[in-house]
Amino acid sequence: MMEGLYREILLDHFEHPRGRGEMPEAEIVEHLLNPLCGDEVTVYARNDEPPSEVTFTGRGCTISQASASMMTERLSGMSPGEQAAEIERFIAMMRGGEPDESLGELVALKHIVTAPNRIRCATLAWEALRKGLEKE
Repeated sequence: MMEGLYREILLDHFEHPRGRGEMPEAEIVEHLLNPLCGDEVTVYARNDEPPSEVTFTGRGCTISQASASMMTERLSGMSPGEQAAEIERFIAMMRGGEPDESLGELVALKHIVTAPNRIRCATLAWEALRKGLEKE
């Protein structure tokens, strides 16, 4: 029953992505490629003045693109420190942690993604933004 709801959440983000698009004035631009499956994502972020904004472009499987959409929705409006903390919580959950209900609909990814190679799909955009934040 719940798995159907989780699939609906992912399909909605895949078919109607939030935060999709380039950001010409971005302070952070990070591109990552998953060579195992060909998924790729470029994450853009502007944190110079509130509210912060996060967008993405890319192509790939439903999981990678839905996760990127969910990330932009979750992290836009947060400070860089808050974004970094959320990234760590999400990645920890995806890499074996318990479902963290405080992450909202992101828990859908934890319940859908069970194969280790698919975890990389779900975390690709998050890892790109983390890399960009570490350079700041």
